[in-house]
Amino acid sequence: MTIPDDLTGSRHLVDAEIAPLLNVFPPLALAPETLAAVREGQAAPVSDAPDPQTLFPDITTTETLIPGFEGDPDVRVLHYEPKDRTAPTGALVWIHGGGYVLGTADVDEILCRRISTETGATVVSVDYRLAPETRAPGQVHDCYAALRWVHDNAEDLGVDRARIAVGGASAGGGLAATLAILARDRGEIPVSFQFLVYPMLDDRTGTTVDSAPHAGEFIWTPGDNRFGWTALLGHRPGEDDVSPHAAAARVKSMAGLPPAFIAVGALDLFLDEDVAYANRLLREGIPTELHVYPGAFHAFDLVADARLSQAYHRDFLGALGRHFGA
Repeated sequence: MTIPDDLTGSRHLVDAEIAPLLNVFPPLALAPETLAAVREGQAAPVSDAPDPQTLFPDITTTETLIPGFEGDPDVRVLHYEPKDRTAPTGALVWIHGGGYVLGTADVDEILCRRISTETGATVVSVDYRLAPETRAPGQVHDCYAALRWVHDNAEDLGVDRARIAVGGASAGGGLAATLAILARDRGEIPVSFQFLVYPMLDDRTGTTVDSAPHAGEFIWTPGDNRFGWTALLGHRPGEDDVSPHAAAARVKSMAGLPPAFIAVGALDLFLDEDVAYANRLLREGIPTELHVYPGAFHAFDLVADARLSQAYHRDFLGALGRHFGA
């Protein structure tokens, strides 16, 4: 599908190396009547997809069902660890994206293997329940169950309890931020770092708060955003009583939250909310690394060989490596 230039007000701002993705990535146009078809399409096998084991052979993968949060159903996790580990490692509880309504832990296998290979960390990827079948806070409770499992089984997993980080992309980044807040509020499990990739933090974006003028035209739109938040919350987003355990931007105080890495594209719908969240962390004195990539729309790193994507990979792997001591 080709998108005519005269119909795309921000197309001229898109980085030239990632722009071709817009010709092949169909609009999601999420709605109650399209959700099942979109899920089915995303679950379809890709014939020329690279083999994760071939790309990163020095990582073992284990699928495990762990106890859910306070009587919730068991949670499926994928556990990645280096084969040649000789000492306790850091750990990353990783949370996939999908607007709270799409995706599985399996889609990020290559990314999780890469993180484990290049930082030496153990990665536990959470297959949390999706909305609208499960409403908030069910998703963050599944992620908390995974965080607790890593913490409680640190010796058996070969993990250093002082270096357990949380992270995710898009909705997964939003869940990682809410997970850090939930962990702080419960005071049971320390989180050492929050790794937030174009995180979906604020239900008010595109509803009661306008996005940046050139943001949100591609890949993830205001319409998709309203659908995702409505599915998660069970009501219209932007209302007054939304919990920070559902939308991290609603948190009253940043005090006590862990250091953060935040990355977002300048054309991403989440630009303003992500920059605002970084600024709030910084004003609280929380070490925060913020990257805004010019010409980048949501999920721009799908074009892995673009120089912009390579810069992003250097930035995030560098931040994780420094935190884990790689």
